[in-house]
Amino acid sequence: MDVRLKRAYEPPERSDGYRVLIDRLWPRGVSKENAHVDEWTRELAPSTELRRWFGHDPAKFDEFGRRYRAELAEHDQKLRELRRRAREGTLTLVYGARDTEHNDAVVLADLLRRGRRRRDLG
Repeated sequence: MDVRLKRAYEPPERSDGYRVLIDRLWPRGVSKENAHVDEWTRELAPSTELRRWFGHDPAKFDEFGRRYRAELAEHDQKLRELRRRAREGTLTLVYGARDTEHNDAVVLADLLRRGRRRRDLG
């Protein structure tokens, strides 16, 4: 399974495969033409409440991941679709956050790679 992560501000490459923007808001300063995303899955983004609570604070990342995985449990069909794409070729999750280690894409990529398990739900 090939799941990759890439900031929306990095240039797209042919090796990215299927590019999915996973943020609720479109990244500032990035045109839709230059983003080259194949799909925008806003429904997989963390809720506004969770995003605001987290505030990109690395100290809250573990709890953010737990809460975000619980939210993602409501989107099992979409997660199965993304896993299928990752098994068939490269899937690149595109995100806008500056912090490349503490963001929703990191949590989602891990969930896709491992599959859904009971402990992922809380």
